[in-house]
Amino acid sequence: MQHRFVIKGKLPGLNDYLKAERSFHRGHSCGNDMKQEYQMLVSNAIRASLKRQAIKSPITIHYSFYEPNRRRDLDNIAAVAHKFIQDALVKCRVIENDGWQYIKGFSDEFHVDKHNPRIEVTLIEAGDKDGRVDKAT
Repeated sequence: MQHRFVIKGKLPGLNDYLKAERSFHRGHSCGNDMKQEYQMLVSNAIRASLKRQAIKSPITIHYSFYEPNRRRDLDNIAAVAHKFIQDALVKCRVIENDGWQYIKGFSDEFHVDKHNPRIEVTLIEAGDKDGRVDKAT
């Protein structure tokens, strides 16, 4: 079985996050504030689409990133997004943990859509077809 949700807009890149991690405001890391803010945005997208869905079998995650332009490097786009999204899946109790036992792997693809930047996330349960993403879902 496959489950899909969409995050509108784009998440900060790795460079943005590392810069925030090195910055402090009133004695605590701005990186943590950034993570909390974007994790809430991701959690809202998860709850809107998946409701209270809990997935018990291991999953593979497919990310489709739609950027407004080609300015950011691909690894800069994906690195922090993986972390924030997988942590939000645990926080929303869609998956129990984001370790190897629960996430078997992930794949990325990148596109440009200047009018509708977004991240489409597909969770593919173990044993579903041959693990290919079904574009119809």
